[in-house]
Amino acid sequence: MVVRVPHLCNQTTREVQFYLTSFNCDPRNLGQVIRLHSGVENGLHWTLDITFSEDGCRVRTGHSPQNLALLGRIALNALNLEQSLKRSNRQKSNRAAMDNNYMLTVLTACLSQHDDDTFQPACQ
Repeated sequence: MVVRVPHLCNQTTREVQFYLTSFNCDPRNLGQVIRLHSGVENGLHWTLDITFSEDGCRVRTGHSPQNLALLGRIALNALNLEQSLKRSNRQKSNRAAMDNNYMLTVLTACLSQHDDDTFQPACQ
């Protein structure tokens, strides 16, 4: 059980979360693992929301939410790999949407991370 007491402005709330695990370790170490995972998850979610307005997406049926989430992560990784333009990922995304040459630059940055000998396309 993890109890969090966040303080926001003039309001204090109390959140209780329960975790089940087969991992046998010291509770302090387990707490550290939970905090690290939460930090990574929150950081990625925040970045996806700022870059692609993920929270505003109203797609809810079938496999569409998972597919869009995967595409968002792929696009975010591509934007992070492109280093020629020193802008935010959101600005890079908007520029790639309006400039086909810049979009090719982003895609080329992804491909340049692989050796030509070891890179295998996903679809053959």
